[in-house]
Amino acid sequence: MKRTTIGALAVGSTLLSPIAASAQTEVQFWHAFTGRLGELVAAQVDEFNASQDNYVVVQSHKGNYSETLNAGIAAFRAQEQPHILMVFEVGTATMMSARGATRPVHEVMEQSGAQFDPSAYIGAVNGYYTTTEGDMLSLPFNASTPVLWVNRDAFEAAGVDPDMDLSTWQNVGDALTALQKGGSECPLVTAWQSWVHLENFSAYHDVPFASQDNGFAGLDTELTLNGEAQVAHLTAMGEWAQDGKFIYTGRRNEGGANFRAGECALFTESSAGYAGISSEAKFDFDVRRLPYWEGVGNAPQNTIIGGASLWVMEGHEDDEYKGAGEFLSYLSSSDVQASWHQNTGYLPITAEAGEATRAAGFYDENPGTEIAVLQMTANEPTANSKGLRLGSFDQIRGIIDEELEAIWAGDKSAQEALDSVVERGNPLLRRFEQANR
Repeated sequence: MKRTTIGALAVGSTLLSPIAASAQTEVQFWHAFTGRLGELVAAQVDEFNASQDNYVVVQSHKGNYSETLNAGIAAFRAQEQPHILMVFEVGTATMMSARGATRPVHEVMEQSGAQFDPSAYIGAVNGYYTTTEGDMLSLPFNASTPVLWVNRDAFEAAGVDPDMDLSTWQNVGDALTALQKGGSECPLVTAWQSWVHLENFSAYHDVPFASQDNGFAGLDTELTLNGEAQVAHLTAMGEWAQDGKFIYTGRRNEGGANFRAGECALFTESSAGYAGISSEAKFDFDVRRLPYWEGVGNAPQNTIIGGASLWVMEGHEDDEYKGAGEFLSYLSSSDVQASWHQNTGYLPITAEAGEATRAAGFYDENPGTEIAVLQMTANEPTANSKGLRLGSFDQIRGIIDEELEAIWAGDKSAQEALDSVVERGNPLLRRFEQANR
């Protein structure tokens, strides 16, 4: 893969005189991005501010996804909430149930008169943040899906063909054995272990993660992630961990640093890893579809999104909502989305942005960058693969992480660990249901 991009956003700052700034309506935007992604968001804000004279968007980094969500909740309670809050996908049910705290984005766009067409957003993204009546509640922004990153140099150093078929976990298992025999000390590393190896694994194999269509059909849902398919996958992962073929580095994206440094041969991570890998990696790499277990479920079905959407908070003036609508419309425009997709690896949230990227030759010049789009859109989503909408899901993910760590350490079997997730997680779902009836 060529480590180049086209349509790059210019990272700079737009300076406003005190007189100009005082005449503009201010819109506060809180997000969770740092590093290269933070630079790109700042560039988007600067370019929007420079494109018109009526509004000025002020962007602020509020920590990681969980910290940004908590900051938004605390700010609302103190009546100091921003106009726009970035919330990761697992916080969707929480935001939907926060009565009086948010204003549905379709209402904001309609009232502001900003350009907005819900049908323009790709279905796999749109459905996650839309009611059963078809009303969009928050604006999809940075949507990603997990893929398999390959360090071609590490394969060659271990005497393993980097072009070998890695489409199935059976083949990946063979590759890990060969890589280890060839001297690799880190055959496989992962980011976001719950998201990749349980949440997306379940969707990709078309097996339920929870009842009630993974929470989309009602709050009275229960976890079903301790099924045969999930247990078999995590049993294999646990064995690879014990054998030194899978190296566990942390719950979030700690493994990204190891992969970008060239230490690991394979990496299961978000498609949005492209932003960091393309700019930092000093080795040849490519990207493949997420592996699946051949003969399990209906795999390969489709993976589901991660990332975040933008929620508009209540409690502001009409002119501020108009500014928020104009900014959200700008972020959804084809040019902005195409550039964002090309520079980050996040999915183009509109079909038009994807078509523009293809027409510009980006996929031809950067092989593999279309993988995430194809993986998400190859099949019509099922009830098991539309996504997850569970209350208290951030806390449930914490439980999952604890139990997965017990598997990797050899302290629990996969069945024991997943049974424990269900036993510990279901009471959180019941409390959320009772609080939001």
